[in-house]
Amino acid sequence: MAFNFVPFVHIAAAVFAIVELGLTAYMASRYSSRYNGWWYEASPSRVNFMVFNSVWSLLVLVYVGLVPLYATSLFHRLAALALNVVTTIFWFAGAIALAVFVGGPYECGADSYCGSAEAAVAFGFFLWALFCFLTVLDALESLRSRGHSTGTSSKTTNAYPGA
Repeated sequence: MAFNFVPFVHIAAAVFAIVELGLTAYMASRYSSRYNGWWYEASPSRVNFMVFNSVWSLLVLVYVGLVPLYATSLFHRLAALALNVVTTIFWFAGAIALAVFVGGPYECGADSYCGSAEAAVAFGFFLWALFCFLTVLDALESLRSRGHSTGTSSKTTNAYPGA
């Protein structure tokens, strides 16, 4: 059973990861400057983790989506499954942590930081759902192609007597 729509899910996840990278990088940049009269030294670790998640996801998508097509000797199905599982866990943890940090829902109005924070939470959960979907499909494909044949072979072998 071939899943012909999986490359489209990979493309959607890559686009969402780039959008998430932009949103969380903007959030991180606001902390290293003067904001509302206060000087901030560093951005919160939750925001930094979401920036890491975006970059990690793009690297995982390159391995899972492009390496099987162009460098098949470097691809291993179980490694791809493990990367998808880890990425799904990362997105779930990061989206929950960022949602707790942002709080809300707020009426942001024209505040670009507030709007980008809420959008980052939403895209974080979208990416978690996409990677969860990809993980389930990859796990089903790995289980299906384990190398164990359940059917009987129609081809008979003529073994030598006593062999």
